Amino acid sequence: MSGVERIAAAFAGRRGRAALMPYLMGGFPTLDESVRIGLACADAGADLVELGVPYTDPLADGPVIQAADGAALAAGASVAGVLDVAAELSQRIPVVLMCYANMVFAPGAGAFIERAARSGVSGLIVPDLPPEEADAVLGACEREGVALVPLVAPTTTDERLRLIGARAQGFLYTVSVVGTTGERAALSDRFAQVVARARACTRVPVALGFGISTPEQAAQAADAGADGVIIGTRLVRAAGESAEPAAAVGELVAGFAEALRGAM
Repeated sequence: MSGVERIAAAFAGRRGRAALMPYLMGGFPTLDESVRIGLACADAGADLVELGVPYTDPLADGPVIQAADGAALAAGASVAGVLDVAAELSQRIPVVLMCYANMVFAPGAGAFIERAARSGVSGLIVPDLPPEEADAVLGACEREGVALVPLVAPTTTDERLRLIGARAQGFLYTVSVVGTTGERAALSDRFAQVVARARACTRVPVALGFGISTPEQAAQAADAGADGVIIGTRLVRAAGESAEPAAAVGELVAGFAEALRGAM
């Protein structure tokens, strides 16, 4: 089964509820602990995981994930190490790798994506890769069966949304707010409009992310029509604050999974 097929199967198997996709930072707090966190997410009811590669200039991320980036790099995390994490996690759950364009183009798009595919990566998110510059990456992803997952935001123009939505693979990562990742107190009044606008421009599932930090917000995103819900900052914060990161994150993910079952 290719990565594209694994992602499709994860969304198809959700039985009427929104798919749950926790985000974890590879190498945070350590590489071994990030494996344990990912496995705890799978045990707690996640359908897919988004695995971040630490980077020195994470322009899409807010302060919590930026701090995790720095801590992971200081602890010795590397692209190779995070791909080893992906290889372990992918035996249990589809892994969508989130990284930045420099990481992809430095070794060459073909070499990077071939290596990611060998590590079991099902999808790739590159937030600073505009569609006009994505042909080489898209071609390499298609050869390796890896889904190139694009992002759209509330500020994306209608014309650009149609372009991105038509080329989307795996799912369309739909940003719920203007700004970087992080926890927000109130979001639900925007969910339905953001999801409906994205859905009208693509044939792949629509997953909502950025700012969703409570089970109630996750359920509201599902009720607004999202096919998937992505949770990041809240989980990364828990991993950094707890003496037992995997247990802490697993408990939170179980709560999000229960909320999404209730939103069916």
